[in-house]
Amino acid sequence: MAHIKLLLIWACCLALSTSFAYGLGVNWGTQAAQTLPPSTIVQMLKDNKIDKVKLFDSDHWTVKYFAGTGIEVMLGIPNNQLAKFADDYDFAKEWVKNNVSTHLYNGGVDIKFVAVGNEPFLKSYNGSFLKSTFPALQNVQKALNSAGLGDKIKATIPQNADVYESGNSGPSQGDFRSDIRDLMQKICSFFKDNTAPFLVNIYPFLSLHENKHFPIEFAFFDGQTKAVRDNGISYTNMFDANLDTLVVSLKKASCSGVKIIVGEIGWPTDGDLYGNVTLAKRFYSGFFKKMATKKGTPLYPGFIEYYLFSLTDENEKSILPGSFERHWGIFRYDGKPKFPMDITGQGHEAMPIGAKNVKYLENKWCVLNKYAEDIVMINLELYGKNSINNNFIPRDRTRDL
Repeated sequence: MAHIKLLLIWACCLALSTSFAYGLGVNWGTQAAQTLPPSTIVQMLKDNKIDKVKLFDSDHWTVKYFAGTGIEVMLGIPNNQLAKFADDYDFAKEWVKNNVSTHLYNGGVDIKFVAVGNEPFLKSYNGSFLKSTFPALQNVQKALNSAGLGDKIKATIPQNADVYESGNSGPSQGDFRSDIRDLMQKICSFFKDNTAPFLVNIYPFLSLHENKHFPIEFAFFDGQTKAVRDNGISYTNMFDANLDTLVVSLKKASCSGVKIIVGEIGWPTDGDLYGNVTLAKRFYSGFFKKMATKKGTPLYPGFIEYYLFSLTDENEKSILPGSFERHWGIFRYDGKPKFPMDITGQGHEAMPIGAKNVKYLENKWCVLNKYAEDIVMINLELYGKNSINNNFIPRDRTRDL
């Protein structure tokens, strides 16, 4: 009997060591010209032992594919819908009925959170969502409570790390931005009262991208930088310092007990001097080793939930911040893995399992017809100058292009 118990223990340890890190989730966005079907996304998550997914909307057709999968789901409400939720509680109740309750049957979808908005207090939004976000949050949680789901499903707000700051000082001087401090204190108190988490997106890459004086080694986790001392604590990476700035900010808001979840973290593989596979591999390697220790940060020790950004590339995202925005995926837009990863943090590097049974269209391309006539000159002769200004091409001439 003792021998059998030892074998069972060994088997359990082996299973844990070969799976992805516990508590790891991913963001799945769909701003792409060709999106993988939800069934394929489920296959990728299950094959790679990823048990949490964060969505940016609540599309019923998409969400239903997660039923019975054991994958924990975070639904999303886009920023452009916040005003509706803020102004109309009945609208929030109907939304919960149609987008949450409908999925909660025996063997249904394991919905854990509702993300109200997405980084609504970004400085670049110029205050567009300051008045609607908190009332929307309140109405969504109230609707969840009314449906008898409030103990199981929590409403939160994915915030960019720019909602708090420490100036030129260290984490010990952290506080919420002065222009939103009162609002953030109210929101954090609401989280505390409802045992909801504070969801924060932290991107060491963006610190490097936006500040040419930012020390590159401080963006990674491999200890190749000189430690920075703050209030008796040594910091060797930007992530720890950033999250601890939030911890101090929460403490100043009298909300120290609020749980912190990292809603987005990752590194792009293209589109920037620092956005490449080599640095992405280095970032993830150090990050997964850190995650495997379950030690958290100096001021927030212990286990932390993380959601990688992102599962797949999105080739229709806005490139206003930079071309790198379309290259955050650990998989390409068609589900092919980009590079080997050790997501367990235990020294088991391997290629993630990609999408299966992806159908590709036949390769086709256009070839110049050397016998084609000069369409511009023909238009000019037949139809006059207006044909050029209107980009007019006669219907029977298009076959020559």
